[in-house]
Amino acid sequence: MTSTFHHVSNKLSPLQRLLNYGQKYRGQIYQASTYSVINTTLDIAPPWLVGIAVDILVQQQSSIIAKFGIKEVVWQFALLSLITIIIWVFESLSQYAYDRLWRNVAQNIQHNLRLDAYNHLQQLESAYFEDSSTGGLMSILSDDINQLEDFLNGGANEVIQVTTSLMILVIGAFCILPINITLAAMLPMPFILWGSLIYQKRLEPLYANVREKVGFLNSRLANNISGITTIKSFTAENYENARLAEESEAYRKSNTKAIKLSAAFVPLIRMLVLAGFTALLFLGGMAAYSQKISIGNYSVLLVLVQRLLWPLVFLGETFDHYQRAMASTKRVMDLLDTPIQITTGDMPLIVEQVRGEVDFKNVTFAYRNSATIIKDLSLHIPAGKTIAVVGSTGSGKSTLVKLLLRFYDVSSGAITIDGIDIQKLNLSDLRRSIGLVSQDVFLFHGTVAENIAYGTFDATEEAIINAAKVAEAHDFIMRLPQGYETIVGERGQKLSGGQRQRIAIARAVVKNPPILILDEATSAVDNETEAAIQRSLEKITVNRTTIAIAHRLSTIRNADCIYVMESGQLVESATHEELLEKNGIYASLWRVQSGLR
Repeated sequence: MTSTFHHVSNKLSPLQRLLNYGQKYRGQIYQASTYSVINTTLDIAPPWLVGIAVDILVQQQSSIIAKFGIKEVVWQFALLSLITIIIWVFESLSQYAYDRLWRNVAQNIQHNLRLDAYNHLQQLESAYFEDSSTGGLMSILSDDINQLEDFLNGGANEVIQVTTSLMILVIGAFCILPINITLAAMLPMPFILWGSLIYQKRLEPLYANVREKVGFLNSRLANNISGITTIKSFTAENYENARLAEESEAYRKSNTKAIKLSAAFVPLIRMLVLAGFTALLFLGGMAAYSQKISIGNYSVLLVLVQRLLWPLVFLGETFDHYQRAMASTKRVMDLLDTPIQITTGDMPLIVEQVRGEVDFKNVTFAYRNSATIIKDLSLHIPAGKTIAVVGSTGSGKSTLVKLLLRFYDVSSGAITIDGIDIQKLNLSDLRRSIGLVSQDVFLFHGTVAENIAYGTFDATEEAIINAAKVAEAHDFIMRLPQGYETIVGERGQKLSGGQRQRIAIARAVVKNPPILILDEATSAVDNETEAAIQRSLEKITVNRTTIAIAHRLSTIRNADCIYVMESGQLVESATHEELLEKNGIYASLWRVQSGLR
């Protein structure tokens, strides 16, 4: 059903997809549109007031106002002045109303669209992020949504006002002018509308290309900023400058193509409007001269057409903003329509009641468009026991962790916790039951305390400090400038690798999960830090199901059972001593790491 919806949704235009999304804002949009129409109607009133003033001067006691019983010219002008004041006041009020409403609509849609897109992004499977760039996703969540906000702030109102102006002009012309003069004056209008649609279709692919190029550019910038240390250490600044210049030049060229086409729109519109204005100027003037229409009405139409010239000229800029917004809308909606492959189960899992018995039953798995990584693997992990999985790089050790956390789903077979298939479990409950300490520790920009309590956001100060002590992190934290309130910097860059690792362990202690996964948790630290971490792990693994993925065999020699993986299969399993006695793959690895060979 999800994929079918995605297919149908993609057939709709970006505007239709945006309107479908914005249905809950319909009331606000209708209200804002109403004030835009009222404001435009009142804004066009001054030409009519000028026409009435001319009519008073020319016709005097026979003017249009005189027909209402006011014969004195002074009182006619007094009434006209009063009407002018009223119109101006209401025009100002309606402008305030539509401006405030459109801006609020833009802010609300921007805010909710960004949150919805980000929330949807968080629910997508890991494979999606492997195929997408961080910079590209940042471009969608930031630049593209801001582009849409810019259009809603002013462009939507401009379209409504130009349309209203056109309708008033056409109706006014047909009511005042002879049919032949009206048709001559209106002749350019179909060409203007037709030309606008042609331009819109031609600009659409150009701006889609612009948004794609800016995504590539943002991706390059995001990668380079993240890898600035590597760039500096390899003195690759000039190389990266050249690569960034290449991406920026591609973006500039794509924009130049769009600008070349969009810039021609306004001059063409001017020429078309000129044709209509000239026809009205000459034919209408002759009609006024021959007294077929009044001089006042002729004045009104001349000023109206002139007033309409500028909105039509700006219509080109509005279409330009519209196409940019629609190109961005398509990218945002494509993200929102991306189907979620890893769906939550319906069965709740009460974390406090989880025993922690884990079973891999004939599990087979392959990453997208790649060879099989795990092949018909079966593995039983008793509740409360510590098991270790070792093997060469690429043997599939870390993939087991990803499957247990449902970052990916198995191709075949099943994984159970306490006898329940994890695909049937509520996804949040499943992940709350598992604590992960990996070699690639990610700390968020914030304080040490905030990072320890991450995921357990209601943790008390006492619980945070106790967890840090268990992780043997308390002493170094207290030596930091502000202790637990020290800002760790983006990705924890102000701390050493060992310090980050110990904060990650403290985070797992606060979480207190029934199942703990240690994925190469000591692979990137020095011997002293490893010893400290090892002491911490011995404390937190007591009476807790623990799965240790290890490269350093010395860290898992006390595990209840050690499994050796090769090419996605378990080839050996026993305790440390038993595996040494078997003199197989594990024994060979042990001798290499121990320096016995």
